[in-house]
Amino acid sequence: MGRKMADTELRSPQDVALDAPAADRLRTPDLAPRRRPRTHFLPFLITLIGVAIAAAFGRSMWQVYMEAPWTRDGTVRAYVVTIAPQVAGEIVKLPVADNQFVHRGDLLMVIDPTDYKIAVDLAQAAVEHAQVTARNAEREAQRRQELTKLAVTKEEKQTYESNAIADQATYQQAVANLNQARVNLQRTEIRSPVNGYVTNLLAQLGDYATVGKNLISLVDADSFWVDGYFEETNLDRIHKGDPATIKLMGYPQIVRGHVNSIARAINVANAQPNDLGLATVNPIFTWVRLAQRIPVRIHIDQVPEGVHLVAGMTTTVQIEPRPHADRATGSPPPAPTVVSRQ
Repeated sequence: MGRKMADTELRSPQDVALDAPAADRLRTPDLAPRRRPRTHFLPFLITLIGVAIAAAFGRSMWQVYMEAPWTRDGTVRAYVVTIAPQVAGEIVKLPVADNQFVHRGDLLMVIDPTDYKIAVDLAQAAVEHAQVTARNAEREAQRRQELTKLAVTKEEKQTYESNAIADQATYQQAVANLNQARVNLQRTEIRSPVNGYVTNLLAQLGDYATVGKNLISLVDADSFWVDGYFEETNLDRIHKGDPATIKLMGYPQIVRGHVNSIARAINVANAQPNDLGLATVNPIFTWVRLAQRIPVRIHIDQVPEGVHLVAGMTTTVQIEPRPHADRATGSPPPAPTVVSRQ
């Protein structure tokens, strides 16, 4: 046994491998484990980049929120022209429909002109009669003035002269009545004073038009603006002429404009007197102070194609401060071409 162990020790590893079974010879010898490179800094780098991006995004959002005044409390406004007839009568023509666009001077309605044409004829006849009477009175007074005191008295001369003056006044009155009759006849045709949209049309053919009663309302298409109600804490960053972006709730397009003016007064509830004439002061909590909202008028410079402005729309308004050099001049930025809102 000892000799056998000695022979084994004297053999080389190659000889031992050759004497090993075939299955053992095919087995791949175990390799030493490789040392993987350290990657502990990679998660830290990713985290650092994420924090930097979040910080930059947060800073930009903070600048937008704090440095650029904005409000969701904005409203599209427009002037509305209410048209009431100045003469009474039956509506015999109504060539417009509700929400129709009309140009300045377009015919809106016609009131029956029959009575007013007759009034013009009567006034014309009265003018001609008064004119003849005034001329005759003037000639008579002139003839009396040429006669001597033996043929006519001084009192009679004054009488004829007064009659001539009175007849001349009657003639002037008849001319005024004729002019009034002609004006009333013209007023039977009601035409649009602005470019705008017929809105809430309730009048119908055959209705009786009453003097002073509103029959047609027109939204002036050239008068649209936006009122943005900003908190008073933002007014120090809003200046006349600052560009503004307007986001309508119903459209994705952006409407461009600029600050036209800032309101100088709002209603103060505490200033309202009671029945005794004393100021009504509302109690408040001393640790809660709500900022008042001040109207800022935004002039609309550009309306994108396809956007239909409607008075009363809800908007979000953001003011973009201009450089201090532009503010010093006080002039608004150059306005781009306005797209038609028809």
